[in-house]
Order: sequence, then C-alpha cells, then structure tokens
Amino acid sequence: MTEKTTECESKDHIVFIGDKPFMNYVTGVVMQFTTQNAVTSTIKARGKFISKAVDIAEVAAKRFLEGQIEVSNISIDSEGFKNSEGKDVRVSTIEIVLKKL
Repeated sequence: MTEKTTECESKDHIVFIGDKPFMNYVTGVVMQFTTQNAVTSTIKARGKFISKAVDIAEVAAKRFLEGQIEVSNISIDSEGFKNSEGKDVRVSTIEIVLKKL
C-alpha cells in the first residue's frame, strides 16, 4: 500500500487513504455499503494518514450509517522499506474493518 494509492477496489471493498479530500473517502465507504451491498469495507492507511483513516471510519459509522455498520476489527503494524536516499525506514500502518450490522 502506498500513500499515493487512493483508488477504491470494489472487488475487495478496500479504501486506501491518501491526499484526497476527507469527504471523498467517507463517500467511498458509504457507497460500498449502500450501492455495492458490501458486507465489510476495509480502510487502510499508513504514516501521516492514520488519523485521517480513524476519522473517516468514525464519520461513516456514527454520522452517515449510524446503526447500520460498526467497527469490527482494527489492525496496526509497521512496514519497512528503503526511501529515495537508500535509507531503511519504517512506517506505521492501520487497517480498520467496518462491518454491516
């Protein structure tokens, strides 16, 4: 998962959080449950986008689909890679799974 990846994968119902406006992601999550009849939707983010992912999950579950979905699982981890200067770096990741009630 990269920070630049922001596409919704309808097959797997995954939303990767990046630089797009906040409401684009909330709408993406809501649409998965309402028009694509998803049973679950996964929000994935890393680094500086983790707090944005948490906010998106909360807004979707508590404002737009209140009483219809809930957070079913949260996974945290870190990934290691080499940056553009060849230095080894680690970045935190989060995966939030929303489930239809």
